[in-house]
Amino acid sequence: MSLFLTISLIVLAVLVIVLVVLYILGRKAQKKQEQQQAQIDAAAQTISMLVIDKKRMKLKESGLPAVVIEQTPKLLRGSKVPVVKAKVGPKIMTLICDEKIFDNVPVKKEVKAVVSGIYITSVKGLRGTVEVPRKKKGFFKRAVEKAQEKAGALPKK
Repeated sequence: MSLFLTISLIVLAVLVIVLVVLYILGRKAQKKQEQQQAQIDAAAQTISMLVIDKKRMKLKESGLPAVVIEQTPKLLRGSKVPVVKAKVGPKIMTLICDEKIFDNVPVKKEVKAVVSGIYITSVKGLRGTVEVPRKKKGFFKRAVEKAQEKAGALPKK
């Protein structure tokens, strides 16, 4: 057997083993995530709240209770999480928002939110619909649009 064939078979075997291990780990992570989602759904309740402020902050600086920060893994304590400050009844609370709906949360508006513990999973407008703020365009996108307008590719606004 040639040396090239032997090396390629070894590399192929290692790749197959790595793919099998990744598949197994992915399945375990998926099952764990499904269980966590079921727990979140079971503990969910609808609350009306006035959103005061929202930002992405490091977990240490977010103002969450010390118990929550201690329970998170050390590697994730420095990562930025979407944090919402809201007035729920007479209390002002700091809540963690789901990443998918963070952009849809209106600031200084009253909303009905589905909350599970300190985790906001969905938001609905209390009076009417929730207005999604438009994102500002970056410098590059604005420059490209101006160039296209001048060239006649886009209609003028």
